[in-house]
Amino acid sequence: MVSSPYTDIDRPPLHGRNLERALVRPGGLWTRLDLRAETASTNADAAEAAQRGEPEGLVVVAERQTAGRGRRDRTWVSPARAGIAASVLLRPGQPNVDRAWPAAPVAAYGWLPLMAGVALVETATRVAEVPAVLKWPNDLMIGDAKCAGILAEGVAGAVVVGIGLNVTLRAHELPTDRPATSLQLAGAELTDRDPLLRSLLRAFATWYDRWRLAAGDAEASGLREAYRHHCGTLGREVRVQLPGGAELSGTATGIDADGQLVVSGAGGEHSIAAGDVLHVR
Repeated sequence: MVSSPYTDIDRPPLHGRNLERALVRPGGLWTRLDLRAETASTNADAAEAAQRGEPEGLVVVAERQTAGRGRRDRTWVSPARAGIAASVLLRPGQPNVDRAWPAAPVAAYGWLPLMAGVALVETATRVAEVPAVLKWPNDLMIGDAKCAGILAEGVAGAVVVGIGLNVTLRAHELPTDRPATSLQLAGAELTDRDPLLRSLLRAFATWYDRWRLAAGDAEASGLREAYRHHCGTLGREVRVQLPGGAELSGTATGIDADGQLVVSGAGGEHSIAAGDVLHVR
């Protein structure tokens, strides 16, 4: 017998038709909502659609994700209906005459996961009303515990941005290899995934529009300043594990024009394009 999605009253299913009516509108960014009961990876699903030529604006959402991936190939798995697992398909290199969007340069694409982080932290603070910040580059943190992560991937000339947010996970359901939490455990005022997902996608669409109108310029669009405002890494003593195993310690002092973390340490300032950041107490 197939279990009902209403078995756990704290975890009702998403309402696909309502979400589609609210998000998929003429002239808007989102063109199609693909809501799945279960999938291995929403990023993989969106990447397959990109390879088939799907236009910009696809949103893939899964009630349960069994093989989600984070940075450095870490797995991200959540019980059914306990979180938000969503991926969006973007084609920033294609101009859009109707929306007065010029093509964004490939060099600016690194801002897309940071943009998703800004949309996510705005939703967490304004809708869920939790004291969330971003840890560079795009982990959503509540205190010292991770509540969400973002993974962006380039595929077939497109960019797929995936977001995994812990909403109603209980303590025994969280990863044990690193500090983690959920909106519910953090005392969120709202844990209904429908308004959370609507807010997240609307915020992302607003920032994407500003960024595209500015031809991918994070400074001109206001994105860089918004990211700095929400970044809890700035001003902290950090230890950064760099690709290849080297480490860098110092003070996080800024976010440069390319979205890289600027760390002031031995030998002066260093711009970090990729790495795992540890906030040092």
